[in-house]
Amino acid sequence: MRLLLKTGKRGSYPSGAAGTVRVVIWLLRHGDAAPGSPDAERPLTSKGERQGTNAGCALAALGVALEACLTSPKVRAVETARRAGEALGLEPVTEPRLSGGPFDPKEVAADWEDVLLVGHDPDFSTAVHDLTGAQVRLSKGGLAGVDRGELRVLLGPSELAAIVG
Repeated sequence: MRLLLKTGKRGSYPSGAAGTVRVVIWLLRHGDAAPGSPDAERPLTSKGERQGTNAGCALAALGVALEACLTSPKVRAVETARRAGEALGLEPVTEPRLSGGPFDPKEVAADWEDVLLVGHDPDFSTAVHDLTGAQVRLSKGGLAGVDRGELRVLLGPSELAAIVG
């Protein structure tokens, strides 16, 4: 498994040409949610809560420094983002473009060098494909990290839990 890890100050990386801005987009699929209706109001289950917490703690343990956390307005995504954001010192910001359906992750992340997006599938798996060409399926609570069109990290909830210990 290859991981992109930040070192030093915000915005610096171990490799890359001098003066090159490297945008890293992290995509976290919401954690496991309770069944019910309306769909937008489904909360996380206890498993989903753990998945959100583990994602944030794993990113922190790996030394990932993020500038922002943007989330779908749906309850399960907001709850996942809050739990992940706690470990990262970030307050999630609701982003309507992540609420469901196709979106351009570069456009959504345009104001930041390092950003965590929290949302839904199949939209996030499609976004990873659009950015990298990789065919992936993010599981609930799964995380992908994309750096300049290259899929650098793909972790499921069990791998995130193992990183946390």
